[in-house]
Amino acid sequence: MIQKTEKKKESTVEQLLLQNYNQYYRLAYSYVKNDADAGDIVQTGAYKAIKNCGTLKDTAYAGTWLYRIMLNEIFHHLKRPDTISYEDSLIAEGKPDQYQDLDLRTALDSLSPEDKAIVELRYFEDLKIEDIARVLNENVNTIKSRLYRSMQKLKLKMEVTE
Repeated sequence: MIQKTEKKKESTVEQLLLQNYNQYYRLAYSYVKNDADAGDIVQTGAYKAIKNCGTLKDTAYAGTWLYRIMLNEIFHHLKRPDTISYEDSLIAEGKPDQYQDLDLRTALDSLSPEDKAIVELRYFEDLKIEDIARVLNENVNTIKSRLYRSMQKLKLKMEVTE
């Protein structure tokens, strides 16, 4: 019975990883702005998810559990001392910016990584507030207030750049 449960968890996690790979990649890329680093983050997150799927308590929350793993990998990558900023990499490579809306991207990048995660999960990944609260292990009301404050900051930042 226990082995069946473990197999079901592993199967659920693998299926979600395959279905949502592009979303995880897009989330990672929004932080690191580098194809290779974003791919590495998602691969490492997927490896850790499959390796630790036995710790998943309820398969109904596997999606939010996976987002949490991916965000942890992103934050871990950003704390590494050898990580360089996107702007620095453009200067070093002499490449023009590829964003269609650089002002929005710059405004998002001005938020703390945790607040940026809330905005991106809500508006770019279409997660519900309750799911974001589970992903970030926070109270729903805390997420609501941080989302509101973040949107106010973005609004002010965008008004200044106009």
